[in-house]
Amino acid sequence: MRIRFRRRLLLAIGLLGALVVPQAPAATAAATTPMQIYGAWHCSNDACVWGTVRTVSEFDSQNHWLIDRGDGRPSVNLVVLSFVEPLKLLHGTTDATTLNGVPRGMTKDIVQYFTSHGIRVMLSIGGITYTDSWDSALAENPALLGRRAAAVASDLGVGIEIDYEQNTGPDLTGLQSFIDAYRAAHPYDASGADPAARLTIDVAAGDRWLIDVDRKATSDWLRTDAPVLDYANAMVPARQPSTSSAVANWQEHVDGKPTYSPPIPPLAPAKFTGAVYISDQNKTLPECTDFANSLENSTGSFVRSVAPNGAGSTSGMLGQMFWAAERPSTRGSGTTPPNTCEGGVGAGATAYGIPLPMPALRQN
Repeated sequence: MRIRFRRRLLLAIGLLGALVVPQAPAATAAATTPMQIYGAWHCSNDACVWGTVRTVSEFDSQNHWLIDRGDGRPSVNLVVLSFVEPLKLLHGTTDATTLNGVPRGMTKDIVQYFTSHGIRVMLSIGGITYTDSWDSALAENPALLGRRAAAVASDLGVGIEIDYEQNTGPDLTGLQSFIDAYRAAHPYDASGADPAARLTIDVAAGDRWLIDVDRKATSDWLRTDAPVLDYANAMVPARQPSTSSAVANWQEHVDGKPTYSPPIPPLAPAKFTGAVYISDQNKTLPECTDFANSLENSTGSFVRSVAPNGAGSTSGMLGQMFWAAERPSTRGSGTTPPNTCEGGVGAGATAYGIPLPMPALRQN
């Protein structure tokens, strides 16, 4: 049966999502720091399966806006190809949509399509549909999974994103083994020079979902004094947020949750990005087409100036991410012509002076 993706079917703002989220306080007297990351998850033309090899010319006809915002410059400096199924990667599966554990559409030609324009590429392992697959792979052989992810990263010249969306009883011991094995092959590299050394993790929009994953990542993997992972992406919630709810979610990461038992510590602003939708099943979003009326515009001041609150020493998040390019769902228009995103995402890249290629990331 064909897998269909609706990336955030669960409330990424938490199982208590029905509660009213208070607006976060505005940052005061905070320095403004330029964004360094401005990227899009990419789902190919089949709702994130990436099951078919595509020619560069056909791919470009549907995705040209990513490499050209209208003036020859790319609209983003990062693309995350989504998703690799963890258990197939562990087993090195070859089937109708997969070759040696990797989706058939995630080819060197597609990676080169982006990297030749100065856009960094990563592969995302997981997604909400593959939560059980993550559980099974981590229970079976997490170190081997880490080594195989590292080998794919080396072969394609890409980084790896961990998207393990297990909200109840995640296998954190197994995930630690996966990370240890990956880092044995590709040690942490603050310079960003080695694409395969880029290893990141997705967390929820705020601190009230994926709580155990968030706590572990913040406590042990995203510290500025002993970093293990490069950064986290605060994912999109179940639906497009308002400006105030997006800001409130991201502020939760900065503040942590001291009242939880055990608490979630604060996360340095320099260790995460925030995400919004650019593709919807029912309508074209201003985030794709109209920067002036978009969330990337209305949240931009917060993203660039939010002050640390117990972790890190510099103001401003690393940047913004967008869900998702091309066809994240079998329904709706996606970001294919004529609904391309030069006027939203592309205009934002110009307004914010997004660096190309992505520079070494701020560490503190």
